[in-house]
This record gives sequence, C-alpha cells and structure tokens, in this order.
Amino acid sequence: MSIYRTHNCNEIGLDDVGKDVKICGFVETIRDLGGLVFLDIRDMYGITQVVTSGKEDAVDFASRIPIESSVCVEGVVRKRDPETYNPNIKTGEVEIVINNITVLGKRTKMLPFEVNTNQEIREDLRLQYRFLDLRSKKLQNNLILRAQVLQFLRAQMVEQGFLEVQTPILTSSSPEGARDYLVPSRVHPGKFYALPQAPQQFKQLLMVSGIDKYFQIAPCFRDEDARADRAPGEFYQLDMEMSYATQEDVFSVIEPVIYNTFSKFSDKKVSPAPFPRISYRDAMLKYGSDKPDLRNPLYIIDLSDFFKKCTFKPFIDATVRAIKVTGHLSKGFHEKMLEFAKSIGMGGLGYLEVQDDLSYKGPIDKFIPDECKKELLELASLDKGDTIFFIADNEAKAADLAGQIRTELGKRLDLIEKDVFKFCWIVDFPMYELDDRGEITFCHNPFSMPQGGLEALNTKKPLEILAYQYDIVCNGIEVSSGAVRNHDPEIMIKAFEIAGYTKEDIEKRFSALFNAFQYGAPPHAGIAPGIDRMLMLLLDSETIREVIAFPMNSKAQDLLMGAPGDVTREQLRDVHIKLDIKEK
Repeated sequence: MSIYRTHNCNEIGLDDVGKDVKICGFVETIRDLGGLVFLDIRDMYGITQVVTSGKEDAVDFASRIPIESSVCVEGVVRKRDPETYNPNIKTGEVEIVINNITVLGKRTKMLPFEVNTNQEIREDLRLQYRFLDLRSKKLQNNLILRAQVLQFLRAQMVEQGFLEVQTPILTSSSPEGARDYLVPSRVHPGKFYALPQAPQQFKQLLMVSGIDKYFQIAPCFRDEDARADRAPGEFYQLDMEMSYATQEDVFSVIEPVIYNTFSKFSDKKVSPAPFPRISYRDAMLKYGSDKPDLRNPLYIIDLSDFFKKCTFKPFIDATVRAIKVTGHLSKGFHEKMLEFAKSIGMGGLGYLEVQDDLSYKGPIDKFIPDECKKELLELASLDKGDTIFFIADNEAKAADLAGQIRTELGKRLDLIEKDVFKFCWIVDFPMYELDDRGEITFCHNPFSMPQGGLEALNTKKPLEILAYQYDIVCNGIEVSSGAVRNHDPEIMIKAFEIAGYTKEDIEKRFSALFNAFQYGAPPHAGIAPGIDRMLMLLLDSETIREVIAFPMNSKAQDLLMGAPGDVTREQLRDVHIKLDIKEK
C-alpha cells in the first residue's frame, strides 16, 4: 500500500496468517504480561492486536511507548488461540507478532482525557482538544456518515438534472434576518465585505442567468446565538433553486431526496411522501408551534368563545386553548404540571377531570354554568376518565404556552412515538408580522412572492397577506425553509414598501438583484434543507456540535484555534481600522 503500511487495521484476517505485514496507527492500549507485551493498534478503520516476540529489549521498548503515540508495526500474522478470540473487533481471530515497531509520532504531553472512553468529559475540554476528541470511534463515525450523506444528496440532485454551482463567500451585506459577519477591505478603505447568511441573492441571479436548476452544499454565516439545533457562526445547507417552478414543483423534487436520505441512513421508520401539509395558522392553533412534533398525539383546541359564556374572569377576555389527555392521571400529576407551567411564565394551569357520571372535578368547575357543561364534553370530545388542561393569555402567548404544555405532557406521559421520523410541510406563512415595536416587518423571507401578487398587496391588510413560503419539519425540528421568489420588480417595490423600505432602499441594498429583475427574470422557487440538522436527527444527537468536525462552543468561540482572537496593530492598519475599546 505504501512505505508505511501494507494493510489497514481492519483488513488482516485468517487468509493473512503467515504473511509479513505492516500496519500503522495509534497505540490504544498496552498490556504488559511480563514476558510478553500486547498492544492494540487503532486507525480510522479498525483495531489489530500486536504482540512482542518475547525478547527482553523488544518487551522493554514496547511497554514504554506512550498511549496514543503513532506507530508503525512490522511483523508476521498468526492465528490467536481460540480461547483468546476477540469477537468485538473484525481482526479478533489473528494478531501480529512484532518484528519491528517504530514510533512515528511520540506523545510527549499528558492526555487531557482518555480517548474512546465512556466517561463524561467536559465539552469545553473536548472542543479545546478536538483533534484528540476526533480520534474517538463515535465522532469518526459521525464524520463518515456526514460524508456519505453529502455524497448521496449530491448524487440525487445531479440525477434530477441540477447543476452544482459555487457562489461567493465574500459578498455585500444585506438584511436577511441575522447579523452579518463583516470583513474589512484593504484595497477600499472604510468598505466592508460580508459573509453570506445564505446564497439567497446569488441563486436567484443564477435563475435570471438562465441556469435552470441549481444546487450546492452551501456554507452560510450568521452572527446569532447558539441553540442545541443551531451552530453559531457557520452551518451548511443543501441549497437549491429552480426556474419556471411553483411550490408544488419544489415539493416534488425535495420530498424524495429527504425521504430517500433518511430511509438509507437510518433504521427508523420514515413517514412516506407526500408529507402532510399544515397551514401556519393551523399549526399554531393545533400544536402551538410552527415546528410541530407529529410523534406526539396530543393536540390543542380553541375554547375562547366557549369561556365567554362562563364566569371565570381570567378566561372571559382571553384566548383560551385546551389540551385533552385520555385516561386517568396519577396522583400529584396536576401539581407537577402546575410547577412546570409556572416555570415557563404561566400564572397557573386550569384543569378538569371527567368523572364516571360525566360530571367534572377541578378548580374551575364552579365557573362553568350547568347548561354549558355538556357543550364542553362535545367541543373537546371528552369521555369519563379524561382530563382537560386550559391555557389562557393573549393569542400569541396562548399558542406558545399551549405548545410547551403539549410537549411536556407528551414527554411526562411517554406518548411521543419512538423510532420514527415524521415529516410535514408548514405552508401559508404570513407575509408580514409585527415586530417588538409594533411595526410591520417581514415574517419569514423578504424575497418571497405574496399569494395574490400585487393585488393582494394593494387590497389586503398586511397581516392578512399570505406568502408562498414553506418549511419542512421533522420531529419538532425545522429541517428546511424555502419559498417561491418574488421576481417581479413592481411587486418587490410594493412588498418592501409595506415593510418600511423605499424604492431607493431596495436599489441600494439589493442593487444587483433588483437590477437583474429588469431584464426578464423567470419565475423561480427553491428550498435549502439544513445538512447539520439532518445529521443531528439521523444520529439522534442532543447537540449539533456532535456532527460538525470543528464546532464553536455555545458562546461562538473556537476553543481549539482560539477564535475570535486578537490581531496586531499592523493587521488593523492594513485594513484601515482603529479600535475604540475601553480597557476593562
């Protein structure tokens, strides 16, 4: 194979008995039995046991090699005694008798933690020594899966006629929902590049250019806070765009790609295409989230109108959502749910239990008129033994709180279906929403086509306008976001005007895209499934950092490379920057 090795550590078997071989790898374990020393040599592919010949100098040398040093072993393959077989490794029936062992890279420092251990290791330590962390079989398998998934995604897109095109990393700043990472220019004093939050404008420009079907595994850069399912700084997505395409065309392309990928790389059951479609409004009502976990059978109903006829004052003028739980709940369950409700900011959590005679037991029973009690049974499809929980607040908060209560009930009652991926589309997002100041802003993607086009923008109230925007959700996690794009300059001007932008703002901030649309842009649509989130789901990982080779921590720090870090005054002078930071 090379001057260093004839075999990888997983390749030696009974057919090689009696052969001279060379392997390389890290010393994983050393077992000194006095007259003999056994070493396990590990590379990326597997483990092979090697053993000294029994010569005193060989035994002494092998026993002193530091664990995790890199070595080259030359020797003869022999069959192990049957009682010493190791069924846990592929090479467990053979071993190599060492003729020569060379230390290629000696470990000279104390290990900060044991590699391939089942013990818990602090994440900051793992990230600081990521090169050691990546020696573990688990993380190497994660990277292998990542590579296989990327290759499979590429093959599927090429098979459907998509052309892979790389778009720039250094570009201009544009408002796309998060803070930009800025890069100062040396050649143009006072000017800045920005790292792309997504290839959004470039892929639309490719459509104007006549590239009919585009895709790439695209790096995206956003200066936003980390979450378990979101890496700070940098992430990757399967970015795609199609000309002369509708929402349905995008669905028909991406559904089999997602289904095939999850079916190929997981043993879990995958919900088949076509994925269920749920409107944003229905998702917020029924599940309390635009990222619903369909593995949870519980759903939310609206009882606001019903409680206007009751005498419980906190509910009369509020949005009231309710969740029915079938079957008897254990003693103390309500109190535990009340504690959880308070922990998420609720003042309380009303409930009623349905008795065998279909009467109610619970703190708000006395506030429901007798003539309305049967109506409640019918509205909520209640039966004896059921419990119904109530959440009341303004509309937005009631939806969010009810969603959290639904999720918690599903977990505590062990209702969430296991070993399954349940996908759905969330469609018909609002084009606009109110920001924290009560002003109209874009709800999802500013480049989306409003449903109804220019007529809807001119005749409807902003908060009533829907957009051709859509998300793929899996098990409560947003996997992908996309839209039919707004390719008409007149519609674009009006859409941005409603959100507070002038035509001059558009011409300045989106100059290339707006200008390109003056030259006969085709209708186009696209989507961008998140690679990291897909892998996180496939591996059932609790954090996205486990599927990234060199991730930042939750504070957007690269503990291995020391980023962000200081730079010299000369470097700052080159890019015409002077820092104004007060000493702490």
